[in-house]
Amino acid sequence: MNLNKAMIIGNLTRDPEVRTTPSGQNVASFSVATSLIWTDNAGQQQKKTEFHNIVAWRKLADICGQYLKKGSKVYVEGRLQTTDWIGNDGVKKYRTEIVAENMIMLDRAGGNENFGSGPATPRRQEEELPTINADEEEEIRVENIPF
Repeated sequence: MNLNKAMIIGNLTRDPEVRTTPSGQNVASFSVATSLIWTDNAGQQQKKTEFHNIVAWRKLADICGQYLKKGSKVYVEGRLQTTDWIGNDGVKKYRTEIVAENMIMLDRAGGNENFGSGPATPRRQEEELPTINADEEEEIRVENIPF
């Protein structure tokens, strides 16, 4: 069994750049920063930031280009992919990126919307979800759960 899955939550470091391939497919590329914060042995707070290259294809690329902006907080789920090429200086170069399969905007008004090819379906803002009040004595039934 093999598994190639990446899941990150972070902020865009630049606006997505959307291009069209010669075959007519749209592709968006952008970068997401994630930070790890910890306290060292001396009691000082430390912070390390990682930058992740993201690539989205087709309809997900269009959505990323339309709705995401520098600073947006997003959840990105996808797979890792490494490409290599020979640079102008003759040296072999490598780039590891996350090929996005799913993206959720976390800081917008409709921030819980889910886009991509994953199993979840988008939730429209105009849909009213049933509310379940814990104070009521009524039994909670499976059909009342909104997901």
